[in-house]
Amino acid sequence: MACGCPIAPGGAYARKKRGRKPLDPGLPREIVRHDLPESERFCSHDGHALVEIGVEISEQMDVIPEQVRVVQHQRVKYACPCCDLGIKVTLAPPRIINRGLFTESALAWMATGKYQFGMPLYRQAGMLRRFGGDISSNTIAASMVRVGQAVQPVINLMRDVLLDSDLIYGDETTFQVLKEPGRRAQAKSYVWSQMNGAGPPVRLFTYSAGRGAKHADGIYAGIRQGAALMTDGYELYNGLAIDNQLVHLGMRAVPSSKPRKRCRRQPALRS
Repeated sequence: MACGCPIAPGGAYARKKRGRKPLDPGLPREIVRHDLPESERFCSHDGHALVEIGVEISEQMDVIPEQVRVVQHQRVKYACPCCDLGIKVTLAPPRIINRGLFTESALAWMATGKYQFGMPLYRQAGMLRRFGGDISSNTIAASMVRVGQAVQPVINLMRDVLLDSDLIYGDETTFQVLKEPGRRAQAKSYVWSQMNGAGPPVRLFTYSAGRGAKHADGIYAGIRQGAALMTDGYELYNGLAIDNQLVHLGMRAVPSSKPRKRCRRQPALRS
């Protein structure tokens, strides 16, 4: 019987060791020594002085709360003592956002909180206020837009790597956008997700106002002929595979949004 359990010599099942998972050895360590007072470093039986023979170690994970500080840039100025023409000022360091309010570290913290951990920007603004950073969520939002524009060349290179992969996974889902010019808040928009199954891992998300062929053609423009594309049974992907000479692989089952009902089985697609 194959159940995945380890078998000890003699045929008996070996129990997995229980206990707390060790903390990552790569984390920085702060050593706190707890020592006996000098008055207690004597043997209680014969009075001889005790000698150190080792330590008993236990570890706890510590979290340093966020700290808000101000980085003040002072650009040194020089002038000629004999005339008014020889003035020089040190150049400002390069920044992602020219004359931006936030350091690159602060921008990375905001982007990670928003796009990796799903923390709304107004909540980030509230957290900053707790630590003395009174910044509006609109200011943070405008900075995220500028960061997105600055990293677009990197996104383009990632897209090139993804579309040149041997295997690509694709899907799309509805996405609500508020206050979008020319569209009602109730209108359906879409986010297309793409990831590769070979080479350097790339996860790409693209917004579009619809899920028609014209949107898919632009998102998959430049995909390598002969690559394998795995998607659900949305008919659009069949045409996309034929037009670009792709090997179309289909999911064998699509999970239902209602866990109590059985999901519908779909045959694998291949063209």
